[in-house]
Order: sequence, then C-alpha cells, then structure tokens
Amino acid sequence: MCHNGRSSRWCCSVQVDKVSVNIEMIRHANIHDVASLAALTLQVWLNTYTVDGMRKAYADFAIEQFTKAHFEELLANKAYKILVYERAGALLGFAMINTASFFGDPSRGYELEKLYVHNYFHGQGIGKVLLQAVAQHYGLPFWLYTWTENSSNMFYQRLGFKHVGEFSFEFAGHTILNHVYVSPAYL
Repeated sequence: MCHNGRSSRWCCSVQVDKVSVNIEMIRHANIHDVASLAALTLQVWLNTYTVDGMRKAYADFAIEQFTKAHFEELLANKAYKILVYERAGALLGFAMINTASFFGDPSRGYELEKLYVHNYFHGQGIGKVLLQAVAQHYGLPFWLYTWTENSSNMFYQRLGFKHVGEFSFEFAGHTILNHVYVSPAYL
C-alpha cells in the first residue's frame, strides 16, 4: 500500500484511461462507519462463536452489544482507535485498539481488542495490512487475546506473535479460554 501523505489514510490507486480510481485504503473510522462496523462485527463474531448453532444467549449478546450506538461511544472514547480497511467504498475489515488496556504490565503495550475481516475476504492479506497499519500508527508492542478454538491462532503464530499467557471469562454458563499473544518486534 502507498501512503498518500496524510497521517490517517493509506491508499492504493490505479489510473484507468487517465482517470485515477481509489481501489482500497486504510483510514480512521468515523461516524459514517458505525452501521458497517456493527454489521461486520455481528458477522465475524457470530461466525466465530456460534460453531454449534445459534444459541439464544449468543444471539441476545451480539444483537444487544454490537450496535451503531456502541460504535458511536467507542469513536467518542479517546482510549479507543479504529482503523478500517475499505475497498471500493465497502468496509472489508477493521482493527480496534484500546490504549488503556494492559495485560500484566504496560511493557506489553496496548490491547488490539479486535481485528475483524469480513469472512468472504479472509486470506487476502487484509488482516496483515491492518496489523502493519496499527504498528505504524500506534507503535509496538501490543497484545491481544483470541479464543483457543479460533482459527486466527495460526494466523498470529505465523506472523511471529508470542504466546504469553491465557485469559478466560465466563459466558452463558461456559468458561471461554483464550490465548494471549504479544506482537513481534516488527510486522
């Protein structure tokens, strides 16, 4: 991706018959993105966590939690930063960091709270490019956690993330076990 000289936007463009067309970009989320952020979060979260069918507790949680109002609140909160990956006007993924969240001690950096890529676009490098943009914009290191059953564990391991612990919480009568990773020195 090429940087276009602005601090908050990376883009690629092509020239077709002397007309420059923006194909894709990474930029900071804004209020106009909240519906797409909510819908994408619902899609990724439900596809990740409802592997044995749609249970009421999961459906209720997702519908109540991942709303436009939720993302409006996050955008207004100075601790949260959201970068979106956009192609031809459609949001394909996003990375959300929480600068006030630490695992163990601050030397592990801030938390990458979400790295969500539309399921249809997995395997196209979008997650990696978003991670690189997070590192470029907010620095290294950062930490994240992912459900032990999530296929994204292999993605993070392949990129050199270091497994540094476990994190669990109770949800709908089940203990959800997660791996905690810290970013490598470079991405």
